[in-house]
Amino acid sequence: MVAPERAEERRLNSRLQWVISQFTRRLWFRAALYGVVALATALLATLTADVFPSDMQSLVRADAIEDILKILASSMLAVATFSLGTMVSAFSAAASIATPRATKLLIEDPISQNALATFIGAFIFSLIGIVALSAGFYGPGGRVVLFVVTITVIAIIIVTFFRWIDYLSNLGRLGEVLGKVERATSEALRLRRQSPCLGCSPVQDVPEDAVPLTCDEIGYVQHIDIAALDAIAESADGQVYVGRTPGSFADSLRPLAWLSWEPSDAQREDILTAFAVDSERSFDQDPRFGLIVLSEIASRALSPGINDPGTAIEVIGRIVKVLTIWTESVEEDDVRFPNVFVPEISVADLFDDAFTPIAREAAGLLEVGIRLQKAFKSLAMQPNEQFSENARRHAALAIMRSDAALTLDEEKRVLRELAGEVGARGADRRTGLPPR
Repeated sequence: MVAPERAEERRLNSRLQWVISQFTRRLWFRAALYGVVALATALLATLTADVFPSDMQSLVRADAIEDILKILASSMLAVATFSLGTMVSAFSAAASIATPRATKLLIEDPISQNALATFIGAFIFSLIGIVALSAGFYGPGGRVVLFVVTITVIAIIIVTFFRWIDYLSNLGRLGEVLGKVERATSEALRLRRQSPCLGCSPVQDVPEDAVPLTCDEIGYVQHIDIAALDAIAESADGQVYVGRTPGSFADSLRPLAWLSWEPSDAQREDILTAFAVDSERSFDQDPRFGLIVLSEIASRALSPGINDPGTAIEVIGRIVKVLTIWTESVEEDDVRFPNVFVPEISVADLFDDAFTPIAREAAGLLEVGIRLQKAFKSLAMQPNEQFSENARRHAALAIMRSDAALTLDEEKRVLRELAGEVGARGADRRTGLPPR
């Protein structure tokens, strides 16, 4: 049994990491951090006043620095306001041309946050510098330090401004949004591929006498503090069987987890705290959510109001690229939390999330249907039997939908031939359907 102080330390560290990761992604966090740095820099100038020689101190006048800071303050306020307005417009554009679920990635984009934080931080720095100069806070040495720091801030602003202008050319565009969703999904899927059960053992059978644990909150599981669950289970000399993994919908009827012991009220509260439940899903521990977002973008592109099959074809290619990560040979992590059992992700669920909406919306479009069947063929050739099985299944389902939507027999024949190639190992080459 682990020592109580070590178990508590492990739980606090894991929970703290999750909280910190959420705070650091907020739009205001970097701006506030830069503002604190600017405040500290302006105030600490008096402590380094003796660094420069007296001859240099006499060259820097207070009114000259004040004029520079006034220009900097007025311009940075305008630039920060413009940048914030541009970002809001980009978020709205991404929500309209892609999907509202993708805007979270734009909000958390570090380049945008750094640019906005730099401009706001420079504004705060110049504002504090003006107030301090007007109050006679700086002596001759302090004015030199303030002048040097001001020149450094201006250099940082110029570099950031040019990078920001270059980045604005793609901000909010569909290609940029697709790239961000693909990278977030790939990262989540790669991490889950390396640790299929989040560092735990897979759930085989939940004991019949296990105690179910439900929560009063209703929403999606965003994150599970596995380390906290393992520490609680180890202290109780029991096991935790996770029932709702990240991305699952939690309610008061279906258990979040089952316990092999009768927990105390304090243990019950700690276990519930380990499950972060919110009204929306997160990309971090939930690779299925990224596939759903990619599929939503393709479905919207195929809607009658937009009618953009080219975007759907591009999304299908990106989905194939992302899914092949699951077939990569990786050295899986060892079981780091032996007292917790977590279900593995189902390959069938990955395929359903990615392809079912696209196949439904593209049933009457030959070009998208062809790209779908070629995608299924590529996935069926991967060295993974589950991929082959699900690729054949979805190829057959796509053919059924196309038969109901297409009117030309020639178009149906083309898709059936492609589906036959997908099912060459077990499906009828003529119909593309799996054998009965």
